[in-house]
Amino acid sequence: MNILLAEDDKKLGKLVKYVLEKKGGYHVDWVETGEDALDYAEGSSYDVLILDWMMPRTDGIEVCKRLRAANYGQAILLLTAKDALQDKILGLDAGADDYLTKPFEMDELLARLRSLTRRNFAPIQADVMTFGEFTLNRSSRQLFKSGEEILLSQREYQMLDLFLQNVGNVLTREIILDRVWGLGSEVSYKNVDVTVKMLRDKLEAAQGEPMIHSVRGVGYRFER
Repeated sequence: MNILLAEDDKKLGKLVKYVLEKKGGYHVDWVETGEDALDYAEGSSYDVLILDWMMPRTDGIEVCKRLRAANYGQAILLLTAKDALQDKILGLDAGADDYLTKPFEMDELLARLRSLTRRNFAPIQADVMTFGEFTLNRSSRQLFKSGEEILLSQREYQMLDLFLQNVGNVLTREIILDRVWGLGSEVSYKNVDVTVKMLRDKLEAAQGEPMIHSVRGVGYRFER
């Protein structure tokens, strides 16, 4: 996987590049200005751009805005010491896909990159998914059983969608939390378990038999 890192702090840039290449196995191009970041992003193919917000002259926010205005579609992760809510909103509104506050642990950076690439390369799924007598409309986010709607909360819908993309596979609580709530969320595994129970109860009430099975000490498996 190819990553463009734009970071003007030489010490941090050198460290991030080293960790991503040695521990993550990524190919990393490192630049120190926003102007170079724009040139590299427009002239090469990268899977993820890591942009420092506070670069001189052209900062990460401006780079992000210009790229999105030019219909740049790859994932962008912002690095910044700014941690106020309004700063996070500004970064995301500029077109960033994720936001990591300095100082950060390298393991968290690697985890966020894994999450971004999963979103980036997730296969396109059909708008309508059927299982048994159920139909999940992914455009309207509605679930039907024999034509009658089963009301789902936003999290229940996201969880069911995730299960349907992984039928028969065991999903750990960590994966479910990451894909449904996001890595930056403060929810616990208890929230995962409670939401699974609510979804399982709704499906079982309509189907008459369980479809979501607990895997003790690990997570959950969905069977049609």
